[in-house]
Amino acid sequence: MADALSSLGKAMFDDAVMAQKLPSAVLQRFNECLITGDPTPEEDQKVIADAIFTWARELGAIDFAHWFFPLRGGCGAVGGMLGAFKRDTLIDLEFGSKFVTKPMKACLPHERLFQGETDGSSFPNGGLRVTHSAAAFTTWDRASPPFVTDKCLYIPCAFVTHFGKCIDEKTPLLRSMDAVKTSGLRLLKAINIGTDAKTMHSYLGWEQEFFVLSAALYKARPDLVNTGRTLFGKLPTRHQQGDLNYFQPIPGKVQELLDIVQAEMLKVGCPMAVKHNEVAPGQHEMSPVFRTANVSCDSNVLFMEVMNREAAKLGLQVLFHEKPFAGINGSGKHANWSVGTDTGLNFFYPGKNEAGAKLYVTAIACLAYGLAQYNEMVRCTVAHSGNDHRLGAQEAPPAIISLYPGQGFEQFVESIVKGGDLLGYKAEKKKQETGCSAAMHIEANVEDRNRTAPFPFCGNRFEFRAVGSSQNCCLPVMVCNAVMSAGMAHLAGLVEGGMSHRDAVAKVFQENKHVIFTGNGYSAEWPVEAQKRGLPNLNTTPKAVATWNSEKNKKLFETLKIYTAEETEARQEVMYENYISALCCEVETMIQMTETGFLPACAKDLEKYKGVEKLAGNRKESWICSDTALKTVIRENFGGLPNYNYDPCSSDCLLFWTGDTPDLAL
Repeated sequence: MADALSSLGKAMFDDAVMAQKLPSAVLQRFNECLITGDPTPEEDQKVIADAIFTWARELGAIDFAHWFFPLRGGCGAVGGMLGAFKRDTLIDLEFGSKFVTKPMKACLPHERLFQGETDGSSFPNGGLRVTHSAAAFTTWDRASPPFVTDKCLYIPCAFVTHFGKCIDEKTPLLRSMDAVKTSGLRLLKAINIGTDAKTMHSYLGWEQEFFVLSAALYKARPDLVNTGRTLFGKLPTRHQQGDLNYFQPIPGKVQELLDIVQAEMLKVGCPMAVKHNEVAPGQHEMSPVFRTANVSCDSNVLFMEVMNREAAKLGLQVLFHEKPFAGINGSGKHANWSVGTDTGLNFFYPGKNEAGAKLYVTAIACLAYGLAQYNEMVRCTVAHSGNDHRLGAQEAPPAIISLYPGQGFEQFVESIVKGGDLLGYKAEKKKQETGCSAAMHIEANVEDRNRTAPFPFCGNRFEFRAVGSSQNCCLPVMVCNAVMSAGMAHLAGLVEGGMSHRDAVAKVFQENKHVIFTGNGYSAEWPVEAQKRGLPNLNTTPKAVATWNSEKNKKLFETLKIYTAEETEARQEVMYENYISALCCEVETMIQMTETGFLPACAKDLEKYKGVEKLAGNRKESWICSDTALKTVIRENFGGLPNYNYDPCSSDCLLFWTGDTPDLAL
């Protein structure tokens, strides 16, 4: 009997399928163009398009779509960060026919595979497109294989304006991957390690958290439908305080959903490997094995799309908001990120030989430089209204960006700064006895795990833990690539200028070690210590976004050819617009729910006690919900940006909510 493991990658036109379907010379030229950036020759385009068409039809595809990621944001509202596409049927006219009414034929014209056009002004763009100057183009991300799902051939694309300005999430990511290649190869040459590498890649493995609930209950809540989170409510007596949910058996209906989604993701080439219950009731997680960053980002957006599609068929609804319910854990999307060469060198693996060990220490120095010098930029990548409820809430990292390479490595940094050798770090796993005969000893990691750190070391990668569950991974990973590229270029420049490899690493650590913190990020002492170190605590989205377009950031983006100054400004404008739109939607929803739900229910409740007012107790006083009271709630929770961490979900702010009444069950 066939199961999910019998169709692995069947619906993805990946390297293995290309090797089967394309002439070897065409495949070789295609791969060479990926490294050089040259256009695919037109004759090769025709061969590739014909091969993809035949393959897709065998899988039942009727349509094809250029699939891209506009700057929509959404801040957790259902559908906010899904990809954009229109479905075009795999047909065209026989233009060579002698007939006036040209007959149709099933095909995929090569020019429609590699490029498309649409209206750029209808998507968020920060002023880069307007109605009278609206043209924008999609172009196939040739490093991300097409795939077939829901009878449609998806073609992952970048999205740029008529003048080549990016107005999407994908294009800056691809540019940052080029920056990693340029700076990384330069560094390897400077320190004379891994000089046989021809290119470099960045990698991503995401851990997606989410809530699953009844679609009927979801549709009965205007706040969940409009904003992705509950604006009013009260915790049940039992929620997560007994630690009973984490890794418990997955409820049957949810298990059915996750199995269906896993099978579909495996089929389209996403190695979905993990599914489990999370800490909060109704909260779950799924995650795949890592892939190259652009392919992995694509698969995450597809995962959210497939989850919504399949959940609806089962009468369920998936919530990707960072904080759908107050008082219990919210959801994140931990981004496990690394960089490495085409020859297999992982910059963040301690290494099994001297060269690997030196490269690891050098890479950490480069990362420390990037996080220290561009700290605010990294913080901006996880700044949005949904994440404001989560960061620093004892369930996620604080809003202060720091680096956790491990306590042992922190001590090693001090030895390098004092003149020690680059090979002094002992990256050895430790055997720990279990104390019983039946269970063998365990092999502990080189360094302990720090869940309070926004950027902890995890054995062969770093985990950016502050990414929000509703986000597209492209922006956080793009900036990780950017700051790492900045660090690699800086250190390479020191060596090229005559400094020894050891001294260059020591200098970089000396100037940037203040960003390294291996303590408890949840402690009250850490923000005080961070301030002493000069690390910013940008604890709200407006504070963070205000730093995005600094001259330092614009200069780096332009140097790395990731953003022009105009694109950087536009991205900030989109961030602000998204934040304001999300909050306005929440305020308007609060008002409507109060006027159409709470006030009528209050009146109906009081009506029951006519003639027996003494039995009503203090209902009349406690159910006061005047316009003045409502405005007070909104002002306290939304009016002052610095105080936005106050949670509107909290029962503390519901001046008119004193108990559970059936009439109020929204």
